[in-house]
Amino acid sequence: MTQILVYESTCAGDLGNDAPASLRREGEAMLSAVLADFQLISGVNAKKVSGPFSLEKGPDTFFALVIAPEFDDLLRRRSQEVLDAGGCLLGSLPQAIAQTGDKLALARHWHNRSVRHPVTAARFEDVPPACVLKPRFGAGSQATFLIRDHAEKEKLVDRASTEWPSGEFIVQHYVAGKAASVALLIGPTQTTPLVPAWQLLSSDGRFRYQGGSLPIPAPLAERATRLALDAVAGIQGLQGYVGVDLVLGDDGVDHAIEINPRLTTSYLGLRRLCQQNLAELILRCVQGEIVPPPKWHAGEVAFSV
Repeated sequence: MTQILVYESTCAGDLGNDAPASLRREGEAMLSAVLADFQLISGVNAKKVSGPFSLEKGPDTFFALVIAPEFDDLLRRRSQEVLDAGGCLLGSLPQAIAQTGDKLALARHWHNRSVRHPVTAARFEDVPPACVLKPRFGAGSQATFLIRDHAEKEKLVDRASTEWPSGEFIVQHYVAGKAASVALLIGPTQTTPLVPAWQLLSSDGRFRYQGGSLPIPAPLAERATRLALDAVAGIQGLQGYVGVDLVLGDDGVDHAIEINPRLTTSYLGLRRLCQQNLAELILRCVQGEIVPPPKWHAGEVAFSV
């Protein structure tokens, strides 16, 4: 019997009682969905980690899916604890989490590989408005602001610092277009892109994630998939379900925004459209099986959080 533990940080109480409501909603939705899917797999015993994260090294190998934000080094640390306890990760390895969770380091990697992305810097002087201020190590659009002009700069920097008092920030050039995401299944033998999705973001300059829909029109889906594959290339240790956030430009110029080295909320829509059990595909892919491209139901799926 294959043992699978599913850990989601907000539901397990790892972020305390002050966890942002948006992260809590997304976390609960992802945990419920992926746990239910794992429990449908024959020969699998899947259960959630319902309290503080604590693993002891034992004689039996187990798999673990860690769902946690990248800030405070939480996702990387919890993933390393799985390995230290003799478990196998169904998500990305710690070195890949460290590289992609650092948005400034990721931008430098993309620059070196000629992957189109917004100009990214640690100083305002290097990226004039319109620009996006966000935590260097962040998730869930926390403390993220669109700064349209110099008049807004001081006020919004103060607000961001209040929301994120102990963290570093980066500044990215604002690129116009439609927000999209591509999830990929990555294993030692293959990288399989899934159906690209639109992202529904708040229109208040905070880029709060509110849900999405899929599929997107074929020509745009092809553009999104090509860019997502370029974005993850050359990053060692990405595995399992990995999300890439993009902006598809109305002028045909697209930009990679960030990589989420973990399960993302788009799983909620993809599992409804996929004819196979998406959690089983994650497991098989990480185990090194050659998994044929998933088949998809016709129609459109919209989801909200």
